[in-house]
Amino acid sequence: MKHWLRRGALAWLLWPVSLVFGLLVLIRRALYFFRVLPSEHPGIPVIVVGNLSVGGTGKTPLVIWIAEFLAKNGWTPGIVSRGYGGTVAQPRAATLSSDPAEVGDEPVLIARRAGCPVWVGHDRVEVAAALRRVEPKVDVLISDDGLQHYRLRRDIEIAMLGGFGNGFLLPAGPLREPRWRLKTVDRTVENLQLDGDMVHRMSDARERQPLKAFAGKKVHAVAGIGDPGRFFAQLAKAGIQVVPHPFPDHHAFTPQDLEFGDDAAVLMTEKDAVKLRSAPRANWWVLPVTAQLDPAFGAWLLGRLDGRRSKAA
Repeated sequence: MKHWLRRGALAWLLWPVSLVFGLLVLIRRALYFFRVLPSEHPGIPVIVVGNLSVGGTGKTPLVIWIAEFLAKNGWTPGIVSRGYGGTVAQPRAATLSSDPAEVGDEPVLIARRAGCPVWVGHDRVEVAAALRRVEPKVDVLISDDGLQHYRLRRDIEIAMLGGFGNGFLLPAGPLREPRWRLKTVDRTVENLQLDGDMVHRMSDARERQPLKAFAGKKVHAVAGIGDPGRFFAQLAKAGIQVVPHPFPDHHAFTPQDLEFGDDAAVLMTEKDAVKLRSAPRANWWVLPVTAQLDPAFGAWLLGRLDGRRSKAA
């Protein structure tokens, strides 16, 4: 109780600073809107997937779903990302063999699952241009977590709805933009369902078994994602005796982080697994998840893209 009271008091102390932050956000948005600050369009349709809050809301599974869906429907998608958690500043491709410490954990995961070009860098305009030079067949771009990156002009904005915390802007709260910003996006996605019922052994992905095989057993659950509780709840729902081990989002895991003093199995997310693939243990298991969306969402997306395949800058 005292902890929450301290957090609440700190938020109110920082509230005046968040007002200044909000004013700067409005000024910045206006400068881009009136083209005072330069922005560029890459010449092919751009879909931005983002959110208002700091932290994870399921953007990565949605980006993967969109890329796979578009590829099945005649498009050739490419994905651009800042590569949060990585050290790369200049545009670079993120591949299956890339080091997550350099390009970020999420781009490596996306490259593994989406099967399309993924490029990272601090400036998404430069990243998009570099991707198109190397991958000229790409005819649609998906920007991962680029809602506030106004330098890259976009055709479609999709916002993930997550927790708004105390409703304050940074630094008093978790919001990067005011909640009214949601009225300006093309589509919002709330309560994205993530399905996954099969796990594979970290040391050999060919060895798979149903998640329910761990029902009734004690398992160390490891998650360094935006909402670790969501992963733990998914395992508990399968009847697993979960020993939760939450870590900060984008945590740079080492094998020592997963030594818990017993021989119980360790279950982790795909996002965390990409950072531990160099030294897998026999009792480490990975749970891949896939986003499930209403068919109407796909129909809406194709409808919005119709006729834009060769949109000029």
